[in-house]
Amino acid sequence: MLDPFLPERPEDVERLKGIQREIHESFISLVQSRRGGKLAGDEAALFSGEYWTGARAKGLGLIDEIGDLRGVLRARFGDKVETPLVVERGWFSRRPGGISNGRMSLGLSQSGLAEEALSALEARAIWARYGL
Repeated sequence: MLDPFLPERPEDVERLKGIQREIHESFISLVQSRRGGKLAGDEAALFSGEYWTGARAKGLGLIDEIGDLRGVLRARFGDKVETPLVVERGWFSRRPGGISNGRMSLGLSQSGLAEEALSALEARAIWARYGL
C-alpha cells in the first residue's frame, strides 16, 4: 500500500483517507468529552484543523490557561508540586544516569561532555536526512 515506487492506487488513497477520518472523529469525541461545556464556537470551525494563538484558543474554550507547565501546575496545585526533568538520551549513551530520585543531576561526569557531543551529532545527522 502506497509504495513510492509503484503507481498510486485509488483504493489505497481511499483507505488512508478513511483511517484519517476515523482518527479525526476519535479526536473530536475526546475533545468534546474532556472540554464539554467549555467549548465556545461553531463545531465545524473548532474541528476544521485550523490552529490559533493561545489567546484565541482560550476564547474558544480549547485551553484553560496560557503558561508554562511548571507555572500552571504550581498555580493550580501549590508550590510543593515537583516536576522532574526528563532528558532524552542519544543512541550512544543509552545507560542509566542523569536522573536520580526524581531530581536532575546538573554536574557533568567525565564522559558527560563526550555524551552530549555525541547526542548533538546524532540529532544533526537525523535532521540532515531531511536536508535541514
